[in-house]
Amino acid sequence: MATPTLPLSSGHSIPILGLGTWLSKPGEVGQAVDLALKAGYRHIDCAQAYQNQQEIGAVFKRVFSGEIPREDVFVTSKVWNTFHSYQKAKEAIDLILAELELEYVDLMLIHWPMGYEEGAEIFPKTADGTKMRYSKEDYLDTWKALEEAVKEGKIKSIGLSNFNHKQIERIVANSHIKPAVLQVELHPYFQQKKLRDFCKQHNIVVTAYSPLGNPTNPFRKTGDPSILTDDTVTEIAKKYGKTPAQVALRWAIQHNIVVIPKSTSEHRIKENGALFDFELAADELKKIDDLDKKWRILDLTQRDGDHPHFPFNEDF
Repeated sequence: MATPTLPLSSGHSIPILGLGTWLSKPGEVGQAVDLALKAGYRHIDCAQAYQNQQEIGAVFKRVFSGEIPREDVFVTSKVWNTFHSYQKAKEAIDLILAELELEYVDLMLIHWPMGYEEGAEIFPKTADGTKMRYSKEDYLDTWKALEEAVKEGKIKSIGLSNFNHKQIERIVANSHIKPAVLQVELHPYFQQKKLRDFCKQHNIVVTAYSPLGNPTNPFRKTGDPSILTDDTVTEIAKKYGKTPAQVALRWAIQHNIVVIPKSTSEHRIKENGALFDFELAADELKKIDDLDKKWRILDLTQRDGDHPHFPFNEDF
């Protein structure tokens, strides 16, 4: 499986298909990464907050010892909210490299624009457990640490995750290195067209997490619509002898959106990778374009609107 790539403003390239590892359980995630690499995937998306990077790192150590050249695999990770201060962000980068057993990552993202109180807890909550304990640390300081890590050779490219256009503009206006990638929730029911157009103007590649609407997402509610049973998507899938998942992923790829579907199933991993032997017609792309419901599944920021880096939860 030869995966097409998209050029980044950093001078590097990113494979348009990758394996997502969010919600992949311990004992399963390492095997999933191994299966994906054997199936031809050359892009693995990780994060500090997923708390499974050590298992992934063990696979990387073995695979990069002779099976696959390190430079052939694009590895992404993300600095978590409890590491937003300049010093903590620098620590986070070194922790991530240690967990993944790598000398460098290809892409490092700031996971969310808001910082949490720094300390041992991943999700520090108030005493009553109803709200997060936020910090006043500025993501501009986090970005500065990422820029320095690029100069030190620890990171090839840097970017953002879950930022809106105002927050991205603030980074662009106060940085030496511009964001190369923005990773956001994006799927046929939440297409983020304005944000994608904005990113195109700023030469930022968009990566879609939950590109299938994430049927197993814990934030989904009973009765939420499913892309995988949508009449339009299933009709197109039947025409090509493909699955609805393959059609939804192909739609994104044809819009030059990087996709990182998560799976731990060998069958699904291979199926999600079989995207490059068919192409959707223009009218079929338009039909899926028309499915946009502006329906966001994951939004950690709706709860406390008084944070200095809110508002976040706008479509643009």
